[in-house]
Amino acid sequence: MRSRDTASSRRARRWTLALPANATNWVAVWRRNYLVWRKLAAASMLGNLADPMIYLFGLGFGLGLMVGHVDGVSYIAFLAAGTVGSSVMMSASFESMYSAFSRMHVQRTWEAIMHTPLTLGDVVVGEIVWAASKAVLSGAAIMLVAGVLGYASFPSMLLALPVIALAGLAFASLAMIVTALAPSYDFFMFYQTLVLTPMLLLSGVFFPLGQLPAGVRHAAMALPLAHAVELIRAAMLGRPLVDVASHVAVLIAYAIAPFFVCAWLFRRRLMR
Repeated sequence: MRSRDTASSRRARRWTLALPANATNWVAVWRRNYLVWRKLAAASMLGNLADPMIYLFGLGFGLGLMVGHVDGVSYIAFLAAGTVGSSVMMSASFESMYSAFSRMHVQRTWEAIMHTPLTLGDVVVGEIVWAASKAVLSGAAIMLVAGVLGYASFPSMLLALPVIALAGLAFASLAMIVTALAPSYDFFMFYQTLVLTPMLLLSGVFFPLGQLPAGVRHAAMALPLAHAVELIRAAMLGRPLVDVASHVAVLIAYAIAPFFVCAWLFRRRLMR
């Protein structure tokens, strides 16, 4: 009976350590990642911006000549908002997968941090918030370029910043589940191909959701990117925000629920 109680108490303690110790410990992890990133900030930002900017100008000007106007605006203005959303998704996901996996598995930075008063939960929260921070930088930079070129409305586009931050948390949290399961870097290709790419194509980034069949449209509205793009596009084009509560609720759910899943998975992986 005593050994059973001891085993139960050990499991409870491991689960406690997999959660944040308090509301501020994660800041130390965030700051550590920031100090490392700051040394290569210019190259990192260029890498994060290059791909979405190519999409924006390549498709915006190329297809824009054939498509003309979409939803009452030029195609490149329509695409700019979608590019901001897709950039947030990619930036947060890649940081939570490749960079976080390096710190956890290759460099074993997490192991060193957990020898301090910080818990595994503090580390995971710090990594998620850091990935979201990089996503905010990427999304805000593209939005600024769009605004300077006249493809976004100022100051209404500033309303998109909280949405970008929340979407960054949602995508970072989701990607951390993949990191917790990944045996190697190669594993991330499955998530990119089977999850991120379909989400990119079905969430209204390149064309209006209304053009999709009804069943596909309803399925797309279960994806976090679709909700992020709806809010970002309305803010950038200076249009009224519609169904804000439902869009925000979905993004909050995607930000919180995956955290508890990945915390449980990391506990099994790192605290046996």
